[in-house]
Amino acid sequence: MKAIGRKTVSAILKTFLIIYFCLPALGGQKKTSYGYSVKSILFIGNSLTYTNDLPAMVVSLAKEKGIGLKAEVLAYPNYGLEDHWSNGNLQQLIPASQFDFVVLQQGPSSQSEGRAMLLDYGVRIKALCDTTKTRLAFFMVWPAFANLHTFEGVIKNYSDAATATNSLLCPVGAVWKKHFDETKDYSYYGPDLFHPSQKGSEIAAKVIVDALFK
Repeated sequence: MKAIGRKTVSAILKTFLIIYFCLPALGGQKKTSYGYSVKSILFIGNSLTYTNDLPAMVVSLAKEKGIGLKAEVLAYPNYGLEDHWSNGNLQQLIPASQFDFVVLQQGPSSQSEGRAMLLDYGVRIKALCDTTKTRLAFFMVWPAFANLHTFEGVIKNYSDAATATNSLLCPVGAVWKKHFDETKDYSYYGPDLFHPSQKGSEIAAKVIVDALFK
């Protein structure tokens, strides 16, 4: 049996390399995407959401963590979830836009009426979110300074609504209360002692980003 010459071996290797590198062009290459993945989020709430442009803070903080976010907002003064449901905008927007997250907020909701609204409309909105595999999250707020004694009710009712709907919880109110209890520093409140100060909104943004992207 004759030995294979160097020229023959070299020709075989060249042929092999040509075939190997041409395979992708012949359909053997897997499609690979490169770039910046962007998540979408819809905020539904009232002035506690839009004061200090909290959604923009959330987007900015997420970007610092390497998370691309784009946000839309449905928030009007003194609105509760029942009001949002009644005007019908969210029923159109959620199915059409297929958000990654919907973040819900209404007033403190420490009393029975607010609790019932959180649970009732939370269930309805969760059903909408489920049609597009959107994660629902409850943005737990806080009571006015004059109603600090109702804080436990706020925390319980938002927590229960998230649990009942198998949703995420953004425990902003609980973080505020812990800070108040430990420091007696109430600077998270703005001048009207209800809406958040810039600092208060910054804390809220951090809690929301941490809750959504654990």
